[in-house]
Amino acid sequence: MENRKIWLRKNGSTAVLTVLFIIILVNKDAKAWLMRQVASTGILNSSMSEPKETRNNAAKVSYAGLMLKNEDGTIIDGSALQNKVVFINFWASWCPPCRAEFPSVQKLYDQYKNNPDMVFLTVNLDDTPAPGKSYLKEKGFTVPFLTPAGNIPDVLYSGSLPTTVILDKKGEIRLHHKGLADYSKDSFYKQIDELLKENP
Repeated sequence: MENRKIWLRKNGSTAVLTVLFIIILVNKDAKAWLMRQVASTGILNSSMSEPKETRNNAAKVSYAGLMLKNEDGTIIDGSALQNKVVFINFWASWCPPCRAEFPSVQKLYDQYKNNPDMVFLTVNLDDTPAPGKSYLKEKGFTVPFLTPAGNIPDVLYSGSLPTTVILDKKGEIRLHHKGLADYSKDSFYKQIDELLKENP
């Protein structure tokens, strides 16, 4: 017993760090919190690209073929997205980076949800809808809960979670970001505001 006390006095900080490391490895929310701290620095964020001067129809309508359904089972297709700035986020409840960035997605949604020129498509990719719905309810998130109603076009999603895509009013991809980011920064809001000012 005395040896254990001596060891703890000498190695207390190592023991605490080891316990914290194990908690972060095991607990999804702890892992998400740590990732959120990194994301808040902005080093993981990417910026909007400039519109391309020459567009062909395939590049213009990047949301063609994207079919989603809401919680009621109502199908949302590409025609509802025309002439809108579209924020698409592919996520899953089991994904720590998704959990880490979700508070910033919610803040972005709160900022622009009443803007008629902006559409939010937060697409859950859990194997079944129940875990995703449960996660949103548990955390008090109010973003739209959508699931795929068909294949997702490769140009939008190729398997990495989270993936965020922003389309301008002409349907051109202006941001395609794989991985964690912070979407609650004023600098990001300014980029969204610029997109909203553009003519379709």
